[in-house]
Amino acid sequence: MATFTKLALSGSTSGRGIVVDDDATARKLIHTAHATALDEVWLYATNYDTTDRKLTIEWGGATAGGDIIEYTVKAESGLYLIVPGLIITGSLVVRAFAATTTSINIFGYVNRIA
Repeated sequence: MATFTKLALSGSTSGRGIVVDDDATARKLIHTAHATALDEVWLYATNYDTTDRKLTIEWGGATAGGDIIEYTVKAESGLYLIVPGLIITGSLVVRAFAATTTSINIFGYVNRIA
């Protein structure tokens, strides 16, 4: 029988929001998946700027054909669900960048399935 363990994102400090303060070249670390267990990832974004901002999530890679999730986060409107429990494993990395740095925070958690 599988066990589920709820965890903070590995890129977070004690479960706090992660400021997306990196651009397309640097990319902010959000989470590194477990090597063998499945990580069910839930991500929420908030934009505390006064202008809507584009957020890009790199899901395990940076290939435009299958690794990129893009979302325009509305200004000053609370949390938006960006990743609804997608599965990742194999030590793949989830990264993010935004059109403007330091306007978007990412919150979330991982359900590790072993």
